[in-house]
Formats: sequence, C-alpha cells, structure tokens
Amino acid sequence: MKTKAFISIFLLIALFGCEEKPPTMHDGNAVISFTALYNSSADSLNPAYLPLSNAKVILSSEYGIQIKATDINGLLYCPGLPASDYNISVRMPHPDDPNILLIANLKNITVSPGMDFSDTVYAKPISSSGISINEIYASGPLNNIFFFYDQYIEIYNSSDSVKYLDGFIVMRVSGNSDGMGPGADEGADGDMDGVTYIFKFPGSPGEKSHPIQPGQFMVLASDAVNHKNSLASSIDLSQSDWEFYNQYSTTDIDNPNVSNLINLRSDRTVDFLINLVSDVIVVASGADTSWTDGIDISTIIDGVEYQSNPASVQTLDDRIDRGFALSPPRYGGQAMQRREPGEDTNDSSLDWEIIPAPTPGKQK
Repeated sequence: MKTKAFISIFLLIALFGCEEKPPTMHDGNAVISFTALYNSSADSLNPAYLPLSNAKVILSSEYGIQIKATDINGLLYCPGLPASDYNISVRMPHPDDPNILLIANLKNITVSPGMDFSDTVYAKPISSSGISINEIYASGPLNNIFFFYDQYIEIYNSSDSVKYLDGFIVMRVSGNSDGMGPGADEGADGDMDGVTYIFKFPGSPGEKSHPIQPGQFMVLASDAVNHKNSLASSIDLSQSDWEFYNQYSTTDIDNPNVSNLINLRSDRTVDFLINLVSDVIVVASGADTSWTDGIDISTIIDGVEYQSNPASVQTLDDRIDRGFALSPPRYGGQAMQRREPGEDTNDSSLDWEIIPAPTPGKQK
C-alpha cells in the first residue's frame, strides 16, 4: 500500500510540476490603426491635407477579408486582430470628380500578437478611362462531366459618359512561359508579352458604332447560347451582348442574334476559352494589335490576372496591375467579380472577390 501511495504522489508531482505555464501573450489582441489623408491642393509643393472621411477600408489577411470604414477624421481603429500579414486598401471617390478614386494602400504589414500598429497613409488619385473588366466566370458550373463552356467576361462603364468599343481587343495572355511569364514585359521595351488569343470588336479605334452606356454591364460570352440545355446547373448566355466567334473554326457556335468578336489569329482554330483557375485577361484599345512582338502597354485599358494559390507569383506587368485575384475551384459554379462595379485601383488582390454564382449583366 505504501508503495502504491508513493507512486501516486510521484505521478501527481510529475504531472503538476512539469505542467507548462500558460502564455502571457494571447493571440487576437493586436491593433491596427491609421489616419488616411489626401492632398486637396493642386500645388504639390504646398499640400493641403484633408481626411478620407467615411472611406471604404478593405483589410485582408490569411483569415479572410474584413470591410470597414474610416470615421469623419479619416481614422480607422481596429482592435482584437489575430497575428498575421495584412494588406490594407483605403478608397474614396474624389469629392470633386467621381471618375477619380483616392487610393491609399498598405501592403504586407506583419502584425505579431499584442502588437499595436499605427501609421498615417496618404492617398493618391487614380483616374480611370471608365472601361474595366468587372466579372470573370471561368470555373464552370457544378458538374462532374468536365463542362466549362459557359465562360464569359463582363466589362463595365463606370464613367458618366458614353464610351465606344470600336476596334477594342480582348486577349487571353497565357504564353511566354519560358520567359518572365504571361503578361510580363519580356524585353523591357514597353510591351506586354504572351498573347495566346486575341479577338477584336468590329471597326477601328476612334469610331463610334459600338457604344457602352454609363453604368452599363456588357457580357462577352464564349458561346452565346442557353447552356442549361446542355447542363441544368449551367447558365443562359443566349442574351449576351457579344460572342467570341472564331471564323477559323469549323465547329464554333455562332448565335446570329448576338454580335461577334472576331479572331485576329488564324493559327487559333478553336473556341475562345480561358483557364479554369489561372489566367490573364486583358482589354486594350486596339491601337496596337501586333501581338507577335507584344502589345504596347500604353494601349491597355485593363488587365486582370487570377490565380488559385495566394502564394503564386504574379507575372502580369505592374503597370497593368499590381496584384492578382484569387480564383474559385474548378466546377464549383462560382465567379470572380470586382467588389464595387468598375472600381479599379490597379491591385486585383484587393479589388476582386469570389462570388457564389455568376451574375452576367449585373452586380451581385
């Protein structure tokens, strides 16, 4: 009995004596705070800073996205955050010109447990042509038969005036894999390299036959048909605005009621299709269509790279975009869309989000 009692006491001492002490610093108690300002003066030598009042804030980390807003003084105070690397975007329409966004970004801010991060950020004005890629549906609907032919790209006119798409080109950029990658400026000559598909709106740049109205969403379908007839979980694209039609293909579908975008590469004889989880889509004015030596970056209207892995390396030139959108999984019926229609800060990692289902011709 004494031996058993001694063993029991020994085990208790070992158990409680070797117990680790609880940590003194708990995760989830970090703080991020900052004040966002912009220069309201046209004179850069004599700035007059005003707060970005009630500006939208996107806080992104490995734990997801949080949408917040600054107060009237341009201040955001965000306590109770877990340790992580954060990307922060602050954005507000310019009070004097709604076509100009005031943008302030903080990228790769490492916040440790209990850390109190504080800063002042200064917004820069970003002007837009008004035309941007607004939604990309690439992944395919819910199915197990590998159906993904209901893809489309949506563009949007965020300006307050009519724009014209005559001569515009829409490209899939997935080549140049032996160099710096799709969409890179391989020779540092001001061109975007890696164009694999290039389709064109009828007409020439400067003509005014193909308008897109202020606030209009325009759907460019790979095949403008009711895909529900092939798969119930798919979508109806028979009322699309435009259809990618490859005149060099003997099998490509042509809906006579939908206007055609025409293929500029005779060596491509299949549908305009994009990768389900990783690709680069670019829209340009059409002033340069010589894809063999790269498309002049100065002619590019908008470009979006999307990747399934957040740790992927961006290849699209920074002058076109400074990040990439995260894509949904294959055959999940989800799409990618700008958080706000036409709101393009040239950083797709913050501008875009995954939405539960495609919304051709409208915002979710």
